[in-house]
Amino acid sequence: MEPHAVTAESFSFIALFLKADWVIKGVMVGLAIASLVSWAVIIDKFVRFGGLNRQANAFEDKVGSGRPLEEVAQEAGNSKHPLPRLLNAALREWRDTRAKGAIGDTQTALLIQRIDRVLDSNIARESQKAEEGLGTLAIVATASPFIGLFGTVWGIMNAFKNIALEQNTSLPVVAPAIAEALFATALGLIAAIPAYIAYNKFSTDAGKFAARLEGFADDLSTAIQRRLAEKV
Repeated sequence: MEPHAVTAESFSFIALFLKADWVIKGVMVGLAIASLVSWAVIIDKFVRFGGLNRQANAFEDKVGSGRPLEEVAQEAGNSKHPLPRLLNAALREWRDTRAKGAIGDTQTALLIQRIDRVLDSNIARESQKAEEGLGTLAIVATASPFIGLFGTVWGIMNAFKNIALEQNTSLPVVAPAIAEALFATALGLIAAIPAYIAYNKFSTDAGKFAARLEGFADDLSTAIQRRLAEKV
């Protein structure tokens, strides 16, 4: 075979990786790892948001069924879902206040303030948990194209170096190096595009879930204020 003979196998992904120098190999490996990490986050967030919303639907149905809130909270037990946690936190403040005796107007106002603060604190923590992993997707989405571009520039530099050393501008001389460069760019886009789409989707999902928590907290606070007004 000619020293610079090029076949279709010369442009396979494996062949391009094996022929690349250590810099481009490092870029390719880094982008492959970034893509795997982003897909792990994507799968985790997809499963997690699906589970959170299904459980939230079921719990909201129980709360809206007219059953006593204490009964619903007791049935939920030590659930790790945010909505039962909000309910338990509000009822805990309610029980602590009632245990101290009759609730007057001053105690009522203070109780409502404490419940609102507790609910806001829980919502902030749960919203932060819902957003875990989004930073990773953002980094992969923004950095991968530039890392791939670096590999492209490095590959083109190698192509010019080959031209200078071989004193030959034929395609068999420059094509492999250019193909390596373009492969690095492709890997950067393969890593970045799914991460970018997933980041936007899950950011929206996290915002919707936070709004759902806030709506539930408002309804819960209203229900407790109604109880206080009725002096139950």
